[in-house]
Amino acid sequence: MRRVAFLVGAVLASSAFAIGQATVATAESACGPSDIQFDVKADKSQHPTAPAQDGKSVVYVVEVFERPGNQLARPTTKVGLDGTWVGANKDNSYFFFNVAPGDHHLCAAWQSRLKGYAKKVALTSFSAEAGKAYYFRARIVEHDEGHGAWFTLDLDPVNNDEAQLLVASSAYSAFHAKK
Repeated sequence: MRRVAFLVGAVLASSAFAIGQATVATAESACGPSDIQFDVKADKSQHPTAPAQDGKSVVYVVEVFERPGNQLARPTTKVGLDGTWVGANKDNSYFFFNVAPGDHHLCAAWQSRLKGYAKKVALTSFSAEAGKAYYFRARIVEHDEGHGAWFTLDLDPVNNDEAQLLVASSAYSAFHAKK
């Protein structure tokens, strides 16, 4: 009887593990290939904006790095849409891109050579309508409760008023994929 119970437990555990891996793979498919890295320059002298192109929507993604005290670290966040990297931010910057109407999956991932940081991914989805603007904040927050610091990465939609403030107080991100 113990052998049967063990086998049943093993089958259930392996099924749950497989489902968990499939769920993570599906969620992360919003990103892009993990081997793609970006060079990013943030330009504080520019603040371009753009209306949606004909029949499309415009999406803004603003990186906000909340780190009290020492500001030496400057993380880069890659942004993916429906499985393709569309750009990157660094140093509290933003960029924008156009999308076709419909349902989309958006990803923000911390670009790092350190595995612990490189695994930080945030996901959301939205339904785009032609002619509309959509704003998202990729927020990296440092937490330190006296036991050592750790970081979280969130990706959230923001309303138009908050978005205008975020864009106006951020640098414009110029990026290209590293070769």
